Amino acid sequence: MPRHSHSSLLLLASSALGSASAFTSPATSTALRRTIAIAPTTTATTTRSMSVLDAFFGKKEFASPCVMGEESIMSPKAHGTSVTPVQKDLRWKCDYETADRICNFNRHYAEHAGYWLTTSFVEDARTVAKEGKEITFYDSNSGKPLFVAPKGRSMEDFLKESGSHGWPSFRDEEVVWENVRCLGDGESVSVDGTHLGHNLPDSSGNRYCINLVSVAGRPVGGEEE
Repeated sequence: MPRHSHSSLLLLASSALGSASAFTSPATSTALRRTIAIAPTTTATTTRSMSVLDAFFGKKEFASPCVMGEESIMSPKAHGTSVTPVQKDLRWKCDYETADRICNFNRHYAEHAGYWLTTSFVEDARTVAKEGKEITFYDSNSGKPLFVAPKGRSMEDFLKESGSHGWPSFRDEEVVWENVRCLGDGESVSVDGTHLGHNLPDSSGNRYCINLVSVAGRPVGGEEE
């Protein structure tokens, strides 16, 4: 199915279910680029939305080393799909309320395209690159490591690709698969139920377009890397 058809059906499914949403320019090319942060969704809406999406697209298996997960990972818990709210002191000055909505009360929507550029992330990333280091991205809920970047490319290449898509974009080798899973509709989640973003493969392979607010946590009981 062409990418633009997938995106149109996603929007149609969300509209049919009455989900509150706001969209960026219709000229953009991916499902994620069409969405911005929304109000919390209910469990019932989430369940119906998943059913409609499965009816349209079916469930997929993504190429290795992507690790597939079960829908049960995102089952209702004490705080939306997670046990706890997001951490109060998120990295890069990410907004707490936006992060909590995206991480815990949402399955298909995202921070607005380019949000990560409004934070202190890029400046911090370039400082880290000058020191010859990588950045470890931690779950905004649990503090577990989810991604380590850049790997197999420079920091500038990572920033360039992320800039072209509108969200931090990771490749297979940058994923901490112990703590990350992909669901059949492409949703990328943590093993603890944090919504991260979506896998939108391109000609180079799996590409994980991830909300910065979902991976701006601080490690529990340890120093940031």
